[in-house]
Amino acid sequence: MVLVNILDYALIDEGSNASEALKHTTELAKHAEKLGYHRYWVPEQHHAISIASSAPEMLMMHLAAATKTIRIGSGGVMLPHYSPYKIAENFRMLEALHPNRIDFGIGNSTGGRIVNNVLNEEKEERLTYEQQVKDVQKYLADDTEEHRFKELIATPVIKTRPEIWMLGAGGKSTKIASENGTAYTYAHFIKPFDVGAEIIATYRKNFKPSLFHDKPTVAISVFVIIGKTKEEAEEFAKAFELWMASLETAKNPPYFPSVDTAKRRKYTTFEKQKITHIRKRAIIGNPPHVREEILKLVEFYQADEVTIIPNIPGSANRMRGIKLLAEEFKL
Repeated sequence: MVLVNILDYALIDEGSNASEALKHTTELAKHAEKLGYHRYWVPEQHHAISIASSAPEMLMMHLAAATKTIRIGSGGVMLPHYSPYKIAENFRMLEALHPNRIDFGIGNSTGGRIVNNVLNEEKEERLTYEQQVKDVQKYLADDTEEHRFKELIATPVIKTRPEIWMLGAGGKSTKIASENGTAYTYAHFIKPFDVGAEIIATYRKNFKPSLFHDKPTVAISVFVIIGKTKEEAEEFAKAFELWMASLETAKNPPYFPSVDTAKRRKYTTFEKQKITHIRKRAIIGNPPHVREEILKLVEFYQADEVTIIPNIPGSANRMRGIKLLAEEFKL
């Protein structure tokens, strides 16, 4: 049976605010735990006004304390911006307080030119992404073999380790994941199909066991817009499409729009083309349809887990949506 996870963007709905969005995320995490979801992840999004999750480790600490059994993770920490040592300490602290429940998802998105410049201001030299991943593993594994800081220990010293997941859609992320023995999440919501199955097959073929994972593990992540009926899901999709089209044409929307706002919007030809592509990265429909399409993706990618991104307008609709899907999958 496929494991089902959630990546929650902590959306700020139209008419709401960031504080309310974070409360809704907490409620959704607790709801997901009761429903039987396996993992609950939050992202690192900078200068995204409609998203409240800019510091995943801090939000993870809050969510882990508010829940009891569901795994809590980052989807992901953008490691190139930070010191691997400090990030290792952050995740050791999380793991110390919530043993065997923490997922360390690693990404390398720059967040855009301005964000990248600000987070790396006055850094004369930067480690390669590959080296950063090796370093953070060294600190989390207490590896004392040859290393430029081999005597350095990340504290607190603990007996358990967080799971490490590389996030990506091919390229260097696949190679790093297989060579360093991490789990791998393929971003179908960024690059649907194409060479995805080949990328995952390559990861599995070249996987080298590590202290963190003894066998290759694959999840796929996909936008899911679910309604009680097909018609309701399509209504919700209008808000999702407007939000995504705004993000991808550099408009930085101040909130996640309502269906009513989306219905009033008139699109340019270019925006309509964007929306056609956006829909290929999402599953939209009623519970049986969504389940069927998820299982098709799992089969295509030969995945072990699926991570849904329920970017549905309104916290109540997101709560109901993940319940409908949990019931359909009999989680």
